[in-house]
Amino acid sequence: MLIKRITVGEIKIPLKVPFKTALRTVKEVHDLVFIIETDTGLQGYGEAPATAVITGDVLDSMRAGLDLIAPRLLGRNLFDFNAILRSVHQAIVHHDSLKAALEIALFDLRAQQFGVPLYQLLGGGDPQIKTDLTISVNDVDTMVHDAVQAVAAGFDCLKVKVGGRTWRDDVASVMAIERAVGPNVALRLDANQGWAPKHAVQVIQALEKAGVVLEFVEQPVKASDVAGLKFVTDHTLTPILADEAVFSVRDALHILSTQSADIINIKLMKTAGITQAMEIVSLARSHHKTCMMGCMLESGISVTAAAHFAVAFDDVVAHIDLDGPQLCNGSAINGGLTMDGPWIKLSDAPGLGITAVHGLTNLKVYDV
Repeated sequence: MLIKRITVGEIKIPLKVPFKTALRTVKEVHDLVFIIETDTGLQGYGEAPATAVITGDVLDSMRAGLDLIAPRLLGRNLFDFNAILRSVHQAIVHHDSLKAALEIALFDLRAQQFGVPLYQLLGGGDPQIKTDLTISVNDVDTMVHDAVQAVAAGFDCLKVKVGGRTWRDDVASVMAIERAVGPNVALRLDANQGWAPKHAVQVIQALEKAGVVLEFVEQPVKASDVAGLKFVTDHTLTPILADEAVFSVRDALHILSTQSADIINIKLMKTAGITQAMEIVSLARSHHKTCMMGCMLESGISVTAAAHFAVAFDDVVAHIDLDGPQLCNGSAINGGLTMDGPWIKLSDAPGLGITAVHGLTNLKVYDV
């Protein structure tokens, strides 16, 4: 089974409402889609968002990176799977989202090759999980309205974006949301690096003293400030989750060995794909820590892959944040995951179960 063609194109899907964090405001998903085709007619799908403020990836740089990687893949036998993956990673440094998308497409093909869904190839599990829903940073009334709407739609876990404002604004927003949704809705906070360490402790301790129970607080400080992250972890009772601070196995080892956070957020776009994500899961397991499975602003392609991964490693992936498709106003794929409120369900179709992607533009094809 030989790789005979690689196609790359762009998708644009408007969001239902603007996605606002301490780092950016986004109004649409605008991602690259990769289709790897074999000489037997199988097609594997991958997706990469341009998240410059987090991963450093932009559309043009990923396209340029593919120019270097594609020639190393064309004509290769899919049974040389590990060697093909090494070719992806050795062709260029960084470009984690590009590598992740290509890995996803290759793993999609690999699972199709054996006639099983990806989660079974990765180890099995129950193909049904629940995700939270993100509440963007806004004025208090808007955040409360969005939270109440989310609960009405069946979500019982909300990830509330904070940071980039005064600590009093953050505390007021969270307390107002908690009063509005009641005690049966779990709350997670995500500061997206928006606080200084002492500011983070001030906010979290204020909420703790007010009796607000948080599931965790995600990446309260700058990604590079591991000492600051540990300071927050050591001075609060609420579990602290490391997101942008962990891209690689080396990052995860540093966070875990220094006890700088309680939970690791795995995103395939940070880990450059599935293989390194599996290593981080093993590392977290050895340190008796749990992980969250997260995503960037991605459509159903790469979120389907992330869901398969989460299902297969549910002993470590204890938290799910895969709401990307729920934030989109429409879908560009046939097949893949299905979403019913907070519930994500995977089919038993081989691979990712995706059969087509619609609306691709700016296509480029690499042939043998």
